[in-house]
Amino acid sequence: MLVGVLKEIKTKENRVAMTPDGVEQMLANGHEVIVETEAGVGSGFSNADYENAGAKIGASAREMYASCDMIMKVKEPLPGEYPLIREGQIVFTYFHFAASQELTQAVIDSKSIAIAYETVEKANRSLPLLTPMSEVAGRMSIQQGAKYLEKTFGGKGVLLSGVPGVDPGTILVIGGGIVGTNAAKVACGMGAKVYLLDNNLERLRYLSDVMPANCFPLMSNPATIRRLLPETDLLVGAVLIPGAKAPKLVTRDMLPLMQKGSVIVDVAIDQGGCVETAKPTTHDDPVYDVEGITHYCVANMPGAVSATSTRALTNATLPYAIEIANKGYRQAAMDDAEIARGVNVLNGKVTYKGVADAFDMAYTPLEGIL
Repeated sequence: MLVGVLKEIKTKENRVAMTPDGVEQMLANGHEVIVETEAGVGSGFSNADYENAGAKIGASAREMYASCDMIMKVKEPLPGEYPLIREGQIVFTYFHFAASQELTQAVIDSKSIAIAYETVEKANRSLPLLTPMSEVAGRMSIQQGAKYLEKTFGGKGVLLSGVPGVDPGTILVIGGGIVGTNAAKVACGMGAKVYLLDNNLERLRYLSDVMPANCFPLMSNPATIRRLLPETDLLVGAVLIPGAKAPKLVTRDMLPLMQKGSVIVDVAIDQGGCVETAKPTTHDDPVYDVEGITHYCVANMPGAVSATSTRALTNATLPYAIEIANKGYRQAAMDDAEIARGVNVLNGKVTYKGVADAFDMAYTPLEGIL
């Protein structure tokens, strides 16, 4: 199979979908790899690094969409790419379809095979290709929140760790999954007071056992959120319903409960955000203000720490990419339920229920097509 690795074009997206080490392993399985010129520069990999690993260098995305059997990216295709996607072509990337009807319709119209990193799912309900980037984004959420709490950035001027004789900051993390747990770990390590909310009692029991004493796992509900917002310096939205739109757990009418200069980091923005006032932002223009509350809603947070993120992502995606290339998407999906759950759109049909439900589209079970 001819596999194409594209250069990312989303604003300040410095990750790349495959490292040179990944190229070497793909070639060892009998496949060819074309890497778009300078695709790896933002992650510290030169064209020469890829050529030394055995890849060919492609001149443009247009050329690669026209020739490659499988396209690998990090972020979803942008409007300029929609016309380039070919019928029958495999596109393996983060799609987050439920956040964009325009993207969903474009991929339906292309009659391509869209396999989404974020919905590849193990039998235990874990999301192996989302997990590494969720770990990065969760940890970064505290780093970014701490920065925008500084008075020089329009924040309250609160140091999350506090100092002897002065209270630490208070952080409210909504969602006790991978993002939320990693956010809470970093926040607790800084010495902040952390409330970690989830609506799964078994998960809360687990978090109560493993988290440090300055983390307080609580059942998530609107009353608890409203009670905690007045003392919250930094709110982290970390809610995920795989493949579907995130629920709006912090509504606009709750916002006045927060003190002016507080910060919201909505990591769930990839799936539409769990804060009603959240809208996607970029690394070039990461924040905006609503009623005196700073909102940080960058949809590709891990792109800022690409040297770490690219390696972590390739570690997770490469085994699946090799399986798809070795077997073809149809046999890979029939043999591997994890890959089957990743197929969101196939030959013009939506095969992932969460995506269909998000836009009231027709849903076609994958097994009926395969």
